[in-house]
Amino acid sequence: MTQDKHGQIISDYNESCLTLTMSHTRRKNALTLEMYDELASALSEAADRSEVRTVVITGQGDAFTAGNDLKDFMTSPPTSTNTPVFRFLRELSTFPKPLIAAVNGVAVGIGTTMLLHCDFVYATEKARFHMPFIQLGLVPEAGASWLLPQKVGHRRAAELLMLGEPFDSIRAKELGIINDYTAEELLLETVYGVAHRLATLPPAALRQTKNLLKQTTQGQLEHVMTNEGEIFIDRLSSPETAEALQAFFEKRRPNFSSFS
Repeated sequence: MTQDKHGQIISDYNESCLTLTMSHTRRKNALTLEMYDELASALSEAADRSEVRTVVITGQGDAFTAGNDLKDFMTSPPTSTNTPVFRFLRELSTFPKPLIAAVNGVAVGIGTTMLLHCDFVYATEKARFHMPFIQLGLVPEAGASWLLPQKVGHRRAAELLMLGEPFDSIRAKELGIINDYTAEELLLETVYGVAHRLATLPPAALRQTKNLLKQTTQGQLEHVMTNEGEIFIDRLSSPETAEALQAFFEKRRPNFSSFS
């Protein structure tokens, strides 16, 4: 087994499987621009490493990821779709090998939307999912505005994205967002069991099958992600987002009554 840590992403390689662990436990693994950059580079390198057959993404401690680290995010907000967060999303959406998520706790915002790009997703019984984009004056990203309605239907997608209420692993499985949930102590055993089964299969056939599964959606997904990204960037400078973020940092309820 080899382990490498750059910043707040831990990279472990063992028996054909590369594990990328988000490690920012002080803030429940909230993602910084540096972490996005590290994840994007790690996925790009893993795609080219023939010895890597599968990739697992998980979080350290009791959280998967709390989404964006808002202080870091607003200090250096993305100004184009070529910044680290969008680079990560492109690498994630085009990754050619089996990608498995081990959701070990709370998954907020991109913590949930990134799961829509994974081939297998397993969570603990206590995991919680939440996409509060509108509450922050923002819009969905990672192609979620298109992928989610495809997966769960328009009305359920509207419920998840417009009302933005948290949901548990039971609901996530019912919606098809995760494959299954397990006891906390069995999560990694389950995930690595799947990873090692995949590693014994013909690698080219796996890659080609994944490509075939995505062949009718990839072009549309790229268009949607670009459109979402441009609107998301525009929303960051909106008065609604300013009020939402100020309320968040002041730990009060935001007031959108003056907006139309």
